[in-house]
Amino acid sequence: MRPARAILIWAVAGAAVAVPLALAALSPLLAWRSPVYIAAGFAGIVALGLLLFQPLAIGGFLPGLSPARRRRLHRFVGVALVAALVVHVAGLWITSPPDVVDALLFRSPTPFSAWGVIAMWAVFASAGLAALRRPLRIPPRWWRAGHLSLAVVIVAGVVAHALLIEGTMESVSKIALCGLVVAATVKLLVDRSKRRVTGRRAE
Repeated sequence: MRPARAILIWAVAGAAVAVPLALAALSPLLAWRSPVYIAAGFAGIVALGLLLFQPLAIGGFLPGLSPARRRRLHRFVGVALVAALVVHVAGLWITSPPDVVDALLFRSPTPFSAWGVIAMWAVFASAGLAALRRPLRIPPRWWRAGHLSLAVVIVAGVVAHALLIEGTMESVSKIALCGLVVAATVKLLVDRSKRRVTGRRAE
């Protein structure tokens, strides 16, 4: 790959995350929010941005990374994603425990809450599956099927959660970031499907 194209890919990926964060920091809605609530909100934005790098890393879409480095980046981003999610939920709990309880019990009147909870449990399940993969000696085929299935749930839940919220994130940059997350995930799934078909034909 040409250096200019590689730089462009990294620049677009970085801007897709940095621009929504910067625009959210300029939102006038922050003036009426407590510091804990603001931290929780930005942790959610960071989690959305980190989600973009998961399919980009493991799918080999980021140039200049060896397979081993792609796997390490994927694991690192996964850990960071869990941490950001914990901060997001903990901050919301501190500011309004009843709202978090209603969301967890799927009693909240706001549709985005249910999607957020579904995505949260899928993230925790995916992290748990990754942690137990070697101790439980999960077969590679089962591991890939489970991990990819949870990834689809996570992406669908997080994107729906983000798009339904009318908050500090600027609309155009939010939609663009969500679109990139979905596109990268779909591309990864299509590539993996093609590899499976090719492998079966080779057999």
